[in-house]
Amino acid sequence: MVLAVLLGAGFHVAYLTWTWPDAAALRHRPPATTAFIERYRAQQRVGGRPDRVAWIWVEYDRISPHLKRAVLVGEDINFFSHRGFDAGEVREAVREALEEGELPRGASTISQQLAKNLWLSPSRNPLRKTKEAVLTWQLERALPKRRLLELYLNVAEFGPGIYGAEAASRHYFSKPAAELSEDEAAELAASLPKPSTWRPGAASRAYRRYVGSIKRRLAKADFLWRLV
Repeated sequence: MVLAVLLGAGFHVAYLTWTWPDAAALRHRPPATTAFIERYRAQQRVGGRPDRVAWIWVEYDRISPHLKRAVLVGEDINFFSHRGFDAGEVREAVREALEEGELPRGASTISQQLAKNLWLSPSRNPLRKTKEAVLTWQLERALPKRRLLELYLNVAEFGPGIYGAEAASRHYFSKPAAELSEDEAAELAASLPKPSTWRPGAASRAYRRYVGSIKRRLAKADFLWRLV
């Protein structure tokens, strides 16, 4: 019995080692796909619907600095100063939410969200969270910050079947991501917590309030101009 358990554990470790993602490989090339894109495609096929997605990769300099700043204030304002995890920001996000009576901004860092989008699932089980932590640690040590932000802005979901800043900008505003205004960027950034329902043009009062919140945060975050 003990031998069987040990053998099973050994095979599991060997499997994880063989299939574990290579974070460093993303330094010079984009991912061929992501776990979230493949999950969406599978759901579409199960429902008998086309599994096409809108996804156009663009380089960092072809994404509006307004969008970079809007995503940072909405999701992870300390992104350039932490090493993948930011417990202080979680506390601050909850405090602001209680004071303003609004939904809290993202508590997971951009690096954590990137690891999840690239390789994992939305599940909250402890094993998935452990994998996310290890992959976040690896991403932060293998890639520079701007590359991490470039990757995130290219794989984040901005609506059902719409991935990345370029596809989202063209879909909602009929322009490339490089030309997004600050107001348009705030609308896109505000969709990230709930992309299935929160997106430019949505009538949701909660979404509109969150857009306004991001705009107010942008007005106070001039320091981000020198970072993005």
